[in-house]
Amino acid sequence: MNSFNRGAISPLSFIRRPLWALAGALLLSACSHHDSLPAFTASGYAADQGAVRIWRKDNGDAVHLFTAFSPWRSGDTSTSEYRWQGEQLSSLEIHVYGKPAETIKVRFDDRGGLSFMQREVNGQKQQLSSDQIALYQYRAEQLLSTSNALRAGRVALRQGRWHADRTVTTCEGQTVKPKLEALALSHIERRQNHSSLEVSVAWLESPQGAQLLLVANEDFCSWQPKPDSF
Repeated sequence: MNSFNRGAISPLSFIRRPLWALAGALLLSACSHHDSLPAFTASGYAADQGAVRIWRKDNGDAVHLFTAFSPWRSGDTSTSEYRWQGEQLSSLEIHVYGKPAETIKVRFDDRGGLSFMQREVNGQKQQLSSDQIALYQYRAEQLLSTSNALRAGRVALRQGRWHADRTVTTCEGQTVKPKLEALALSHIERRQNHSSLEVSVAWLESPQGAQLLLVANEDFCSWQPKPDSF
């Protein structure tokens, strides 16, 4: 298990580079066909502490991001939602599913000024400091830069239910056979052997290959964002 976890934390070769190098390399290589990118995309990466899945929709100069963070070992699962209008972050909403649960909501006006902020922990509403808000803004911009690079580099997230014949029924209803390494396939099958239901798998695909991102008993498809309603 330890050896697999180390492998899982090492993402596709180009994701291992520092983010600034990743963004530069991918954006440079993809700029010639940027216009062909679809409006709705799903991507992700393996961070040091856990798996990050990103759904994105571009509508003119508006960008909508939804992310899910799943820790490798300890820590809380969280989801985040961000909206930009042009280059201006207009809102963010973060849910941390810990004990106690935590929700953070921040909205900005069209000039970038703060229009609403709230942190709620265990039903108690609190104010956020200016430093905390600045940190959330910084993290949002870092995430957008990472999403830009992954999207330009054609790093695509796929999810679905695993079957005994090593195929997956994706959340879009397709049946595919991921081209994963033997170590990843063995890990999935070990998890499946301890589950009475078919496990869910999430993996990344790119021109450089495929990488297992996450295996869990929960149904990923039950909450995956859909293009029409996102």
